[in-house]
Amino acid sequence: MADTIATGADFAPEAAPKPRNLDHAVHPGLRILFFVVLVGAFAFAGYNIFTETQDIGEPLAFGPFLFLGIALIIALAFEFVNGFHDTANAVATVIYTNSLSPLIAVVWSGFWNFVGVIVSSGAVAYAIVTLLPVELILNVGSVAGYGMIFALLIAALLWNLATWYVGIPNSSSHALIGSILGVGLANQLLSGGSGGTSGVDWGQATDVLSALLFSPLVGFVGALVLFFVLRHFVKNETLYREPEGDQPPPRGIRALLIFTCTAVSFAHGGNDGQKGMGLIMLILIGVAPTAYALNRSVSDAATPAFVESADGAVEVMHAYAQGRNAMAPDEARTTLKQALQARQVITPDGMGAMARLTQDVAGRVQSYGSVAKVPAAETQNVRNDMYMIMDGLHIATGDEDALPKEQMDALKAFDDKLGDGIRFIPLWVKIVVAIALGLGTMVGWKRIVVTVGERIGRKHLTYGMGASAELVAAATILLAEFGGMPVSTTHILSSGVAGAAVANKQGLQRDTVLRIASAWVVTLPAAMALSGLLYWAFILVSGQSLS
Repeated sequence: MADTIATGADFAPEAAPKPRNLDHAVHPGLRILFFVVLVGAFAFAGYNIFTETQDIGEPLAFGPFLFLGIALIIALAFEFVNGFHDTANAVATVIYTNSLSPLIAVVWSGFWNFVGVIVSSGAVAYAIVTLLPVELILNVGSVAGYGMIFALLIAALLWNLATWYVGIPNSSSHALIGSILGVGLANQLLSGGSGGTSGVDWGQATDVLSALLFSPLVGFVGALVLFFVLRHFVKNETLYREPEGDQPPPRGIRALLIFTCTAVSFAHGGNDGQKGMGLIMLILIGVAPTAYALNRSVSDAATPAFVESADGAVEVMHAYAQGRNAMAPDEARTTLKQALQARQVITPDGMGAMARLTQDVAGRVQSYGSVAKVPAAETQNVRNDMYMIMDGLHIATGDEDALPKEQMDALKAFDDKLGDGIRFIPLWVKIVVAIALGLGTMVGWKRIVVTVGERIGRKHLTYGMGASAELVAAATILLAEFGGMPVSTTHILSSGVAGAAVANKQGLQRDTVLRIASAWVVTLPAAMALSGLLYWAFILVSGQSLS
């Protein structure tokens, strides 16, 4: 019998929960439908890329189109693995409480993951992208840019597959963020250790890592407290019993558990699905910048507000520029890049350079009529200027006490307008990511489900334990999405199950707890090392020097 951690009141040693038979025959028609949807998703993506590049007057040649296809396959493969790796947590409770059969549970969860992706805001997607070195984002179509994308995606994908194979509920978010940090550090070292735009934005990384660190604690404590509250106020003893054989729970309890599974699935799609979206947008910008570097859906009616917010921001910048805003655009770009490297923007040089580039960008957008009408030849340059200004604004507004509130509000308002122009996700990208995540949910889920359902608590999941863990997980993930922070569904939910088990005085299985904790600790450095080595190998093979 596995070692255990005794928690709560004393109790006699018992065996781990009885294993469930999760093997169910799948109708051949469903297998055919699965592959039809999978092939259809790739065809849909290809059609949209072809038509959108044609519409802008810059059709892709066969070679770049093929390269783009390979990159998209890898990115969607990450989301597919994310589906069966992370979403398995959402269906574990309904399966182990007999609320839904395994087949119906994974199809239902896959559908709500799809919905969650479609209605997501995109804030988490760009929180992830912001972790990447600025110089690689500005030059994402270079050899180094492509190496960055392939290295971090392959590293995260390999780590996810490895932990899935041994049945550890590892976090796809940890793996991806670790991979991004690894590429950033490798690029900084290969560039001569200059840091700044060549390395990791540690301010943003600290915010993201803090969310990853504290969210499992929220899951554990929240589920523990919620279970105690249920015990105190809800006196239906059936809620605190184990399922009897293969019998489903009473109708009301069953509805509750299906609702909590739905909520976690929806929240997971809305948070985790965005991580792939941001990377797919980088791929599209690198291969087809004229079509995807700027948001072509912005209307002409938005231009006056854009120019007005730019004027407001420039007025603030002039107050600190001390006459340094008269520099030429090329000098302004060089000066602003140096300020970004030093992470010091509220200086005469930094504010002067930002003011000059802001005036230049606003003037060009106004002369063309809108962001959508920027000529193809100017698209990449305009986007890069807008991105550098945004990065400078983020540094300038990062400390709420650095500027008076009126000035801070003016800079943030312009930051929002810039975001409308370059931070967007086409609907078709959301759809193909949603399909990949949803289909992934229906494949390979058993290993993780068994771990969550049988190997965390020392006894079988009760209905109340499952509901408590999932309600807290769904609420935590949705709040994180609202704040634009990536979190780990895996660690929040598995911590919630552990917290509910402690509250129910049934103890935890030590082996599983230690394996999950080890994966939580090891994933970041392992993914960083793997992605850094892959990035170094890609740069070495390409023969390009970054120093």
